[in-house]
Amino acid sequence: MGFGETFKALSDPVRREILTRLKQGRMSAGEIAACFDMTAPTISYHLKTLKNADLIYESREKNFIYYQLNTSVLEDAMLWLADLKGDV
Repeated sequence: MGFGETFKALSDPVRREILTRLKQGRMSAGEIAACFDMTAPTISYHLKTLKNADLIYESREKNFIYYQLNTSVLEDAMLWLADLKGDV
């Protein structure tokens, strides 16, 4: 995925909050949904957007889907921004 998808995904405050929560470790979709006053389909949409931007990845265990932060995409974006700013 390109930076366009990454920045689009990061533009929404709910998705940024999901990423902040995943910083603590993997969470199931239900655990994530319990943190917000939103419908399950809305949370699913946000998770799909983050997944399509490669900011998170999922793993399945029995009947549960767990989500984890994909730090490599965030690192690439931060390096690009630092280079743009002239810090690198």
